[in-house]
Order: sequence, then structure tokens, then C-alpha cells
Amino acid sequence: MLVFGTQMHIVTFIFVSIEIVIFFYLVIYRLARPDDKIAFLNIILIFLLITYNITGGLLPDPKLPGSFFIQEAIAYATGFITPCYFPYYVYKAFGLKKMKFHAYKGVYLFLILPYLLFVIVFAASNNLKVAQNLLVLPVVYALWVIFSLFKAIRYKYKNNFSSKESKEEVTVLFFSLTPWVGLPVITYLSLSQAIEASITNVGFLLLLGLQVNRHIKQMRLEHQKLIDSERHLLNWNTNLQDEVNRRTKELEKMSEQKTNNFINLVHETKTPLTLVNNYLEEYINKYGSAEELDIIKDGVSKLTKDIISLFDIERFDKGIDVYEHDQISNFSTILKNSLTLFEYYCQKQFITCNKNIEENIFIKADPNAIDRIVNNLIENAIKFSNADGEIEITLKKFEDKIHFSVKDTGIGIPPERQKKVFEPYYQISHKKTSLQGMGLGLPIVKKVTDSLSGEIHILSDPAKMPGTTITIVLNLYSLKENDIPVSTSKESKSFLLDFENIEVADTPYLQDKQSILLVEDNKAMVNFLLKKLSYTYNVFCALNGVEALKKLHKLPVIPDLILSDIMMDKMDGFAFAKAISEQDAYSHVPIIFLTAKYTPMDKLQGLKLGAIDFISKPFSFEELSHKIETVLNNIVKQKKAILNSTISNLKTLRNAKTDSIPTDPSKFDQNCKLFNLTNREIEIAKLIAKGFQYKTIAKNLFISDKTVTKHIQNVFEKAGVSNKVELINRLLQ
Repeated sequence: MLVFGTQMHIVTFIFVSIEIVIFFYLVIYRLARPDDKIAFLNIILIFLLITYNITGGLLPDPKLPGSFFIQEAIAYATGFITPCYFPYYVYKAFGLKKMKFHAYKGVYLFLILPYLLFVIVFAASNNLKVAQNLLVLPVVYALWVIFSLFKAIRYKYKNNFSSKESKEEVTVLFFSLTPWVGLPVITYLSLSQAIEASITNVGFLLLLGLQVNRHIKQMRLEHQKLIDSERHLLNWNTNLQDEVNRRTKELEKMSEQKTNNFINLVHETKTPLTLVNNYLEEYINKYGSAEELDIIKDGVSKLTKDIISLFDIERFDKGIDVYEHDQISNFSTILKNSLTLFEYYCQKQFITCNKNIEENIFIKADPNAIDRIVNNLIENAIKFSNADGEIEITLKKFEDKIHFSVKDTGIGIPPERQKKVFEPYYQISHKKTSLQGMGLGLPIVKKVTDSLSGEIHILSDPAKMPGTTITIVLNLYSLKENDIPVSTSKESKSFLLDFENIEVADTPYLQDKQSILLVEDNKAMVNFLLKKLSYTYNVFCALNGVEALKKLHKLPVIPDLILSDIMMDKMDGFAFAKAISEQDAYSHVPIIFLTAKYTPMDKLQGLKLGAIDFISKPFSFEELSHKIETVLNNIVKQKKAILNSTISNLKTLRNAKTDSIPTDPSKFDQNCKLFNLTNREIEIAKLIAKGFQYKTIAKNLFISDKTVTKHIQNVFEKAGVSNKVELINRLLQ
């Protein structure tokens, strides 16, 4: 029974349809698992099978284009090519190593070559029967392949040939491959298309069934491994999560404990600071102030402010209310009261202070909180503005909002760091400068603003223009009839210790005093050391490395010693030490570093740059004084030793010129040249002739005693003598 008016039998058509479905399934499977090489081999196999069934079922057909010869040649070609693939297929797919010869050589010799002969004979004789007689060789080869297949399976399983798996594989391979390998036999016998298709395709379906069975087992095994892995991973994740939770709780507990200890320390520090402040204030009121007391008072005040900031930031982080915002404050008055002090600082720093303050702006907030915002923002603006700079302070109301802004012409804040500046302890620059604080000003402003449900905005981009504008937006309060606003706060005043106008000047130069160059960026520290050291030494001062380098060239004398801080702006102590070490005029000057930054790496770096000592801050001035005295005394001793040595050498040279050898000098020189004495050996020989001892010769020539002895031994050998008397006589002959 044929289909669609072609030569294809209905049986062949059914097999082709099934195989096309299987083909697309295998393609999808291959795409899903691209690393499965056997799936690719199966795709090639079923493609060849479909091609064989289509060509074998349709050809020859007079209705189709092409001659009878061409159609038969194509049909027989697919009938030969498909069996040629099977040895390679079983060699790769089933791991039958003994099939290698047939996979790469046998099929070409016993299938492809006979097919070519078949085509040639068929073309020459135009008789298909005559050409089919040549298929005897492929038939014999098919039997050989079946025998080799049996041996290959036996070799594969070796001692386990009787296992269920091996028996199953042997059975299926024989039932599936034998018809395919025997295709030449089927062709030779000229069986009907239906019988031929049934035998060959059933064999293929058996083979495919074996592969599907293997895939199912493999997928089940992989699925079970995946389930086991997921179970193991789940248990591992659970254990890991438990461990992470445990460690997290431990770390949180440790962190909380450290924080509590820190808060307790800060809290305990506030008590003695309060006592020191009060007693110091009482003492000044009773006995009057002095410069030293003012410095102490300012230092204690700044320390108090930092302690309060530390305490407040920790309270904010713990969610503790720092301020009572149920009060009504006059923002305008609080700001004006604070400006009185800040204008004083601006005048000292030659900073122009412009203000634009609208009257009677009220806010429902703790006046101390408003004072904190005002103080921190204006203080930062002054600190980060250069001399001759300008700040602008604005307080305006817009509808139901208050806008308080502070604008400066300082260094600015890069856009990428504007969020970071609100994090506690964050510094805009990690390089130490005299402007560097603890990094708590803006974080506290942010915390206070948030507690008032306000907003804070930063406008700054140093790449485009200098300066920063910080704007605080708060809720305006409309004053009611019975409200009593507060216009003052109990907050401590702002302490701009870094900008106190401490006069720093070099001491008058006196020739009978040794000189010290002091390089330190803290004016209070410079002033303290200047006063202490000026009783004994000439003291020249510089506030950073750049200023010190410039000053060195203007000093009336090269300093005997340099005291330098390490952490300074513009040029730190290490960079300064490196710079002077590269200048011959100053490279010999010893350096003592005074620093709060003291680590083994710092010490090693300093020693490499020529430092002779490190003194860690805080330090005792008595200790510093003794070290300075010791260093300078050693310098004096070295200078005396060098001077005495120079004088002695000059005397020796003078004697060498005035003293003469007691015979003809030309005779002496001629003999020296005769014995091939070197210039150094001639010098030594002349000193020996003058009666100098070995030690005196070594001292005069700036060489060691051993070197003198070695040279004299060489002179004795060249002159052929054994002592000084013989040498003198030999050289004077």
C-alpha cells in the first residue's frame, strides 16, 4: 500500500513520521543539555535513518526528476552510508574500544569502496542485477562486523560479562544493529520495502529504547544527587545561618559592651572636666588670668566640647532623646547671640562675615538644639575658609518653612562625599590638617535636623568653584497669644581653639646659643615649646614643612637640631625630612620627631630619613629637654673631635713640607720608582724615613693601622728588606 501516489509504502511512511518526531525531541534535548555528546550521536543516527527511509521509499520513481541510474545510485548511497555510521556510533556511544578499526578504516575499505565499484559497474553495464553481484563483499563484511561487535562487548565487560547490564546491552545491540549492518544483505536479497523498513527501523527503535532507558536511569541518578545535594546544602545553610546568627549576636553583644564602656568612659570624663572648668574659672576670677591659664582653659573647653559631642552622638544612635522639642524658640535671636562671638573670630582671621537675618522667626524646638545647629555650621564655615575669605549667613522664612543657610568660600565638599560627611567620625580628607576635628559636627547637625523632621542640603562642587552652601529646612511655628518663646540656650559657647590668635615669633638670635628649628602646626604647642626652650637656645618656628623649608634659607645660621611634628598640612614631617636630606647644606642636621602618630612602621620610615629619635605625644618636657641636651652635647663633641683632627692633619702636612729627607730627595724618589712603589707606598715610605710610628702614619693619612701594616709589608717585599732600617738604607743608596 503506497501513500500520496508515491513509491513509499505506508509502513515506511509511519516509521518516517515517528522518527521525525523523535528527531525534534532529540534536538530539543541536545539544546537543553549541550554537554551530552551521546545525544548528538543519536541525532546524526536518526537523521541518517530518516534520509535512508525517504530515499529508499521514494526511489526509484519515474515521476521524480532524474534518471533511473541516478535515483538508484542515491538510494543505494543512503543504504551504504547509514551502515557505515554504525561502527563509529557503537564505538563512541557504548564505549566499545574494539570497534575502532571498523569505525575509522573498515567501513571505507569494505563498504564505501564496494559502493563506488557498484556505481561504476552499474553505469558501465546499465544492468542493476550485474552490479548487485558486487555486494557479496559488503555481506561478508557485515558478518565480520557482527562478530567484532560480540568481541568488543565481551572485552568491555571482561570479568563481568554475565551481569544483567551486559546481557541487556548485548541483546539489544545484536537485535538492533544486526539488521543495519546487514543492510547490504537485505539489499542483495531484494526484499520488499515494507519488510526492509520494518526490520531496520524496529532495530533502530530497540537501540533508541536502550539509550532512552540509559538516559532515564542517568536522569534519575542525577535527580537523586540533586535532591541529596539540596538536602545537604539546606542543612549546611541552616548550620551556617545558625553559626552566623550566633557569631552576629556575639559581635553585637561585644559591640554593645564596647559602646557602653565608651559611653561610661565619656560620662565619667565629663565629671572631672566639669570640676576642672569650675575650679579654673574660680581661680581666674579670684587671682586673675595669665597666658598659660588661658591656654589651659581653652584646651579644657575644647576637650569638654568634644566629650559632649561624643556623648550626644552615642545617645542619638541609641534612640535616646537628647533635646526637649516642646519648647518654642526664637531662631532669629539665638542666631544673633551666637554671631557676636563668631564675628570676633572672623575679624581675627580677616574673614568677611555677611548676614541676612529675618526678625522673629519662631520654631518649636529646644533652643539648645538650634544653638547646636548654628554653632556647628558657622564654626565649620570659618574653619574651612582661608584668610580674606567670606561667609554668608542667611535666615529666611518661605511660607511654612524656615531656611537657614551658611555659605563659605572654603575648600568645598566633592559631590561623591556629601552623603558620607553625615556619618560619625568621617573625615573629608584622611590627610591630617590643622582643621581636622573628630568628624562629629555635621553628623550631630543631621541628627538634630532629623529629630525636628527637617531637611539638610549641601551645594558644593570644588571642581567647578570653591565653597560650600549648607541649608537647613525646618518647620515654621506661628506664635500664639499665650506662647512664651525662649531666645537663649544653655549650650556651651563654640570653641575655635585652632583659630586663637596666639602670637608665634622666633627668639632673637644670639651667637653664644645653639639653634633649634621647631616645626609644629599647633600654635599652642609651638608657643609652649618656644617659651621653654628659649631660655637655653635660639628657637626658630615654622607651622608646616613648606614654611620650614623656606625659613631654612633665611635663618642667620644653620640650626643645630630640628624638632618636627609628623602630621601636618601642606607638607608633613616625613616629606620635610626627605626634602632636607637631599640638600647638602642641611642633610647633616639631626631630627627629632614629636608626634602622636607612633607605630613601628613610622619609626622605621623616620629612621631611614635620618631621624635620630621619636618622642610620642603627650610627652614630658623634662624628657624632651634632656634628649635635646644630649644630642646637642654630642654634636659639640663631634665638632671638637673633627676640629682637633683637622688641626693635627694640617700640622703633619706642614711638617711634611718643612722636613726633608737627610739625603738627596731625588735619589730617594728614583729608588722608589725603581722598586715600583705605588703613590700611597711612597707616602708611607717617606713617613717611615722621618721616624713616624705606624699609628701616627695611619692618623696622618686617615687610614687604619691594619692598612698601614699591609702597605709596609708590600714595600718590604718590593725592596727586598725585612725591617725599617734596611728599607731606609736601601732607598737612600
